[in-house]
Order: sequence, then structure tokens, then C-alpha cells
Amino acid sequence: MNAVVTSRTDRFVQQACALPAMPEVANKLLRSFDRDDLSLNELAGLIGRDQTLSARVLRLANSARYSPSRSVTSLNEAAMTLGTRTLRDLALSACMVGMFPSIPGFDRLAFWRTTLATAAYAQPLARFLEEDEDAAYLGGLMLRTGQLLMLMVDPDMTQRIGRLSLEIDSRISFENSLLGCSHPEITAELARHWRFPNTLVTAFGAASHPMEIRPFSRMGAALRLAGVIAEARERDLDPIEALQSTHPDLIQHLKLDLDWLQAHLPDHRLAVASVDDLMH
Repeated sequence: MNAVVTSRTDRFVQQACALPAMPEVANKLLRSFDRDDLSLNELAGLIGRDQTLSARVLRLANSARYSPSRSVTSLNEAAMTLGTRTLRDLALSACMVGMFPSIPGFDRLAFWRTTLATAAYAQPLARFLEEDEDAAYLGGLMLRTGQLLMLMVDPDMTQRIGRLSLEIDSRISFENSLLGCSHPEITAELARHWRFPNTLVTAFGAASHPMEIRPFSRMGAALRLAGVIAEARERDLDPIEALQSTHPDLIQHLKLDLDWLQAHLPDHRLAVASVDDLMH
């Protein structure tokens, strides 16, 4: 992030630095992305160190999104039923929600619905672009968290921006105009504070202006487009038409096969089905 952008984000960065450090379990889950030898038993044991997280993960494992054939009653069962990747994604989702305080008057359910959807849609985009799907899921979970910091620091203006953002993918433009920076840029600073992988820190910053940031970040582009799809589906709009209307140049630059993408997008109802369990 350059010095000009950093100066604009200073007050939000201070809020990011005031948040508690990432919990040990979440930090170790994050570090596990670099490991190919992570076993199901080790992952279940890691999650089991945090009783609140364990309970939330078991609720999620039994939710409609995963539709287990029988009730999952232990983390080891969850590990065997879901597999390493899904269990880790699910645990990181639970961790992420728990790391932010409740904000009066803020619709947490709607926020995390769209966030879960963004994470789900980032994965097929990453697959097409030959980027890491696990990192893309985590990136989707984090991308919009800069909005929470904006809300903590300047709730009146942030809520006004929400009311103004009637068009698909228009929020970032209003944020830049009224606050001088965008939520992906603030997310990048929060990710830096929590020691996320550098590739994701870079991708968050690039998601604000994917065609302008150099070097070009394919992951940043995937996250921005995933957000558009999530927003479109939450509004019952066609996601492919939304992509074409908002980012035609980016689609062309990526040589994105929209027919392939349409065929590989997960069901939206399943993408957001676990949000109620995630909130409790």
C-alpha cells in the first residue's frame, strides 16, 4: 500500500491495531495453509483446544449446508465426514465471526451471509485462475471486514454509504469518495496486523482497483468478482450479467470463461445455509 493510501487509512488502521491479536487456534489454522501434511486428527485436536469454537464447529457440521446422513457428535466425526479442507474452512469461518464485536444497529446476519457467499464464490474463480482455492476461501471471508472497522470508527458515514450503494459493486466508489479509502484497503491493513500470508495482504489491497494495481493480482481480481457475484445473488440478480456490467475489462483481461463459471458456481442457498449457526 502506498504512502498516500496509508495516510487515508490511518484512523482505520489504528482501530485494526486496537483489536485483540488473532486467537492462538485461529493463528495456527492460518499457518496450516503452508502445510501439506496436516492430518484430520491433528486438525480436530487443534480445534478442540477452544471449547466455544468446538461447539460452533459441531453446530455448523450438522447444518443444512453439509447435510450429514447422521448427527455429527464429535470433532473427529466432523473431520472424517467433512475432510480437512472443509473442516478448516468451517473453523476459520467460526473464528472470523468471533473476532469482531457486536455493533449496535448493525445487521450482522446480512453481513455474514454475503461474506460466506463471497468466500464460496471465490473458490471456483480461483480454480479457473489457477490460484489456491483454500486461500481464496479465507480471502473471501476477510474481504469485507474492512467495512466493520469503518463502522466502528465512523458509523454515520459508513451507514450513509450503505444507503447510497444501490447499484451492484458501487460501495467501493462511495467509500473512496466519502472516506478517502475503501474497505479492501482497510482489510489489507487488518490482515497485515493479524499476520496473514503476504499474498492475501496484497490481494486485499488489489481488490479495490484490480485493473490499476501493479503488479496485477489474480487473487485480488478473484476476490472482487466473488463479491460481485455474492451481492448479485443476495439481490436475486443474474451474477453473470452483474459481472459483465461491472467489470467487462477485468473479465477480458482474465480471459474468464463465463459459461464455465456459471456451471461451477455453488448453490447460493447452500453457500449461506450455515449463517444462523455461525452467529450463535
